[in-house]
Amino acid sequence: MNEKKNKQSLKQVWRNNMYLTKLSFKTAPGYMFALIVEFMRNEISIFLEFTIGFAFVLESVEFGRSFGEVAKVLLLIFVFVAVGLFYNAVFWNKIRERAVPKIERSLKEQLYAKAKEIDLGCYDNPEFYNNYILAVSEAGNQINRNFDIMSKLVSGLTGLTLASGYFIVKDPRSFVFVAASFFMMMLSNKLLSKLNFKIRTERNPLERKLGYTNRVFYLNDYAKEMRLNTEVSREIMKDYDETLDKTLAVDKKYAKRRLGFEFLKNYVAQDFIIDILFLAYLVYSAAVLRTISYSQVAVLRGTAATAKWRLGRISEVYGIALEVSLYMERIQSFLDTEAEIVSAENRAVPETPTVIELKNVSFSYGENDYVLKNINMTINPLSKIAIVGYNGAGKTTLIKLIMRLYEPNEGEILLDGVNIKDYEIEDYRRKIGTVFQDFKIFAATVKENVLLDFAENGSDADVCNALEKSGFSERLNSLSGGLESNLTTEFEENGVNLSGGEGQKLAVARVFYAGANLIILDEPSSALDPIAEYHLNCSMLTAAENKSVLFISHRLSTTRIADKIYMLEDGEIIEEGSHGELLKSNGKYAEMWRVQAGQYL
Repeated sequence: MNEKKNKQSLKQVWRNNMYLTKLSFKTAPGYMFALIVEFMRNEISIFLEFTIGFAFVLESVEFGRSFGEVAKVLLLIFVFVAVGLFYNAVFWNKIRERAVPKIERSLKEQLYAKAKEIDLGCYDNPEFYNNYILAVSEAGNQINRNFDIMSKLVSGLTGLTLASGYFIVKDPRSFVFVAASFFMMMLSNKLLSKLNFKIRTERNPLERKLGYTNRVFYLNDYAKEMRLNTEVSREIMKDYDETLDKTLAVDKKYAKRRLGFEFLKNYVAQDFIIDILFLAYLVYSAAVLRTISYSQVAVLRGTAATAKWRLGRISEVYGIALEVSLYMERIQSFLDTEAEIVSAENRAVPETPTVIELKNVSFSYGENDYVLKNINMTINPLSKIAIVGYNGAGKTTLIKLIMRLYEPNEGEILLDGVNIKDYEIEDYRRKIGTVFQDFKIFAATVKENVLLDFAENGSDADVCNALEKSGFSERLNSLSGGLESNLTTEFEENGVNLSGGEGQKLAVARVFYAGANLIILDEPSSALDPIAEYHLNCSMLTAAENKSVLFISHRLSTTRIADKIYMLEDGEIIEEGSHGELLKSNGKYAEMWRVQAGQYL
């Protein structure tokens, strides 16, 4: 962890904390006002009950006030406290329960929107991904810490103002001890908060690894492998133990410093100054100097004890604010991330099928070797194009470039002769329907999984038509809930878990529903056997006869019906032509066909 990242000016601390405060006031202004009132009310009640009331009773005994006079004062205090307790119950059980989730949602919605907006390439950067995980996981915590700051500041200042006024009236010199305790606690809390943040950032990547182990042992995705491969379990547990040891080592490394700061804060600043030095001063003032009465000793001692607690709360404010600021710096950094892949101008994509050309396109992830090299390809309207090659040839990366999820390092991609950078990006992507091989089925209804939206936003007839084109109709008819059947058992006990092939058909239905000009199928039928794959792809190509189709595969069951085939190897196009032409050339494609031909004949 870079030490410079832990250093923040007072201005930065103020700015980052005010961001959360402004967000809270903007999202739930009534709650924030009620919160401030509650903090002040509580302190006034404590002061009236334990300082004014207690002092009045002791002084009445010492100086002989009447019982009726004492009863009137105590009754007034009781009424104020009772009304305050009613307000307290309403606030914490009703007002707060509605407002806090609303404020947390406001911040997390910003994070989720940014996560969807930023470039896919950002997820290839471990440091950026760590910051994203930290931002999402800490967002709610920082809002609660911001409330804690307000609590300590408002209640602490209210209580301290009342106590200080009492000290000044009864014995002005008492305030010296309070001030000394306050500054000592401010210093120790500042040091402690910086240290806590440093520990948290060093633990963060280790905690992510521990979280991964946790997911592996409870997620359904890993259940079969974990039970059938005991060696995997042992290796994961071994890695878990090593990571846990490293996490404990981080805590151990800073344990002495943390202990020292805690001792300075809890003993020197509070117990020693207030409980020992101040008590000695009060006894000396009453017994020797005779400047205060014995009843005042008791009241001042009690007020000093509550003032110590309030001082502790106020002194924690800067330390907590600093820690919040350090986290908010990460969150703000994430929210300030600008996507590099943006619309150059608001140019709409043509509604009719169009020509897509790749000219001398090369691409690499980071500073690694090029994944794609000098790719030249044309996808004509209504054409059926196949891209084939073994695993790692660069097929999926090529699709991501066409979808403009990444930008080429060299060359350009044109749509109707216009660089795709010059189109409105969301409109461009909407006109291309893509099914990746690692598609996801969401914990939602069948209809919502096709729409990728709320069910009420789409037509049942259109959804059923898309499912029929993808070959999912038979499975749909077997579901008791039809389109409203819940998929996965993540949240619903009666949820339906689809097979790999069924899930792929559902994912393909999304493309047919969207009505895109170009359909891209990135091995969506890989979970099927070669014959079933062939029949499904034929059905999909027939259903998409009025669209351009680009399908990717390392299996060749469907390539025979493609208008043109591109063979990729090590990121380069090594052959292109129809199925018959490539067989006649007797190159790598023909060799690949002969190896797989037994599965298709």
